[in-house]
Amino acid sequence: MANKLISEIPLPKSIANVFSARNISTAKDALSLTEFELMELLDVGLTEVRSALSQISEIVAPPYQTALSLMEQRFQNEHLGGHFPTGLKGLDAALCGGIPFGVLTELVGPAGIGKTQFCLKLSLLASLPTNYGGLDGRVIYIDVESKFSSRRLLEIGLRSFPEIFQMKEMAQEMAGRILVLRPTSLAEFTQSLEQIKVSLLQNQVKMLVIDSMAALVSGEHEQGARRQQTLSWHISFIKSLAEFSRIPVVVTNQVRSRNHDDASRYSFQVQSRDGAIETPMQYDSHLVAALGIQWAHAVTTRLVLEAKSGERFIKVAKSPISPPLAFPFHITSSGISLLSDDGKEVMGPEINAIHCQGSFPQTSENAGHNEIINFGMEGLL
Repeated sequence: MANKLISEIPLPKSIANVFSARNISTAKDALSLTEFELMELLDVGLTEVRSALSQISEIVAPPYQTALSLMEQRFQNEHLGGHFPTGLKGLDAALCGGIPFGVLTELVGPAGIGKTQFCLKLSLLASLPTNYGGLDGRVIYIDVESKFSSRRLLEIGLRSFPEIFQMKEMAQEMAGRILVLRPTSLAEFTQSLEQIKVSLLQNQVKMLVIDSMAALVSGEHEQGARRQQTLSWHISFIKSLAEFSRIPVVVTNQVRSRNHDDASRYSFQVQSRDGAIETPMQYDSHLVAALGIQWAHAVTTRLVLEAKSGERFIKVAKSPISPPLAFPFHITSSGISLLSDDGKEVMGPEINAIHCQGSFPQTSENAGHNEIINFGMEGLL
């Protein structure tokens, strides 16, 4: 509505002609200026400017909606605002169905914890026919760190859906639906974004995976404000892709060591009796998500994968529809599996803490596989 033409708004003809003569053609153009800037530019009085702005605002401002009407719209348009099941029963229940459409879902955790394993399983599920719980479409998988493993993908498929992946033709079709891109720099990734937007429409793409965004940014030499400006553009574009295509967009993120400046950034911090800020360092976690607070605000759902005392957990750290819950999981030949569907509620600073304590079995996420799918191999594996 901000791009609505001034000529389409029923303003008095005299003021409409002045707007046109000064090349103020859209509502956005008019509302971007202050009253005094418009007075000077249009050479009219304050009363006329306020009256015009009031009429423009009334026309372009979105109408109020009740919670009931929004709920009714959601039920009517579930295919546009639904959720994609992950196959992890407890997690799906917590997220009201799974990974949400049209927004960013982030997987964050230390190296080797299982982020790429999760992405592989989600990509495979999205490629499956709808009668198997899939989206029956293609997946664009942006593999920044060359961790995508076609061999592991087929193994997960064979163990999870043997009735499909034991048939060579079906396995080829499912694997052929996953389109892997490997940008070597942020500039290369930027150039491919517009092509991705076109592909989302032309190629029936049903999911976008970026593994990982942090690796793209960390490979650049820019620092400080300039780096944040670059990241801001990419955040906006990726969010627009999600909203435009109404598909699940999953992005992995790395962790970094907490520094002193992080002490004032988290809302869960409290003050002690002497007024000093108690920092999360006191809560046995020195790791935080990379990419900063601007990125954290951009993601709608944040799932933290962490390890404590040798056991892995997947934690709903941020969600508009779920309380903070943690689920123990392990990684098997069929991918990520929950050890319990009953999530444990997480309280206070533990919501945003990221643990990496004790040893846990390493996964192919560390191996950096680069295999090309070869269906001539015995048993497809």
